[in-house]
Amino acid sequence: MGAAPQAPRTRVTARARDLRFDAGSLSLNLVATAGRRPVGPLERMGDAERLAAWCGGVGLTPAPGYDPDALLRSLHALRDAAYDIASSLLDGRRPSPASVNLVNELAAPEPPAPRLELTPDSVRPAPGSALLPEDALLSVVARDLIDLVSDASRRERLTRCASEVCRMLYLNPPSGRPRQWCSMRRCGNNAKAAAHRRRKAATDEGRRAPESGST
Repeated sequence: MGAAPQAPRTRVTARARDLRFDAGSLSLNLVATAGRRPVGPLERMGDAERLAAWCGGVGLTPAPGYDPDALLRSLHALRDAAYDIASSLLDGRRPSPASVNLVNELAAPEPPAPRLELTPDSVRPAPGSALLPEDALLSVVARDLIDLVSDASRRERLTRCASEVCRMLYLNPPSGRPRQWCSMRRCGNNAKAAAHRRRKAATDEGRRAPESGST
């Protein structure tokens, strides 16, 4: 067997550990809670505080009394399955049957229907209608992944960040120029800065070469 691929050496900064909410879909935002896949995954949602921050960022509210550790384990398992399935679409391979079975199992429960209620002056979401039991929350995320796989237009927009360090999966916008990087402010700027350093190093080396050859 060949050696496992090695991730480029780079510092793990606080920014690298930031949660990402710009992948273009709920299920891909979950996948993005583990950075730098497939080599050396970086955990971004490893405790109850990060779990609450992620749920708030994607607009999912667990029902009171949920067990953060149990929900984290379930989301991590769903995250691995979602990554396996989504990346298989880009790599032209067959995902693991276990991943497909898990997504189908978690998608089976029917999420509660949202409800409205009248107020004296207008209308508003009914209190508690957005609270999701654990099985319903997992179902919402799993169904989003199934919708992504089922929608040809969304599948065609699925891509992977060109940064060898990042490799985040995301959806390109439906119109406009496809993005090479997950974020111009992040990986795009890093790539441009690295290219500038390489050009400068090559220029400096070219200037030194004639000097070293002189007598």
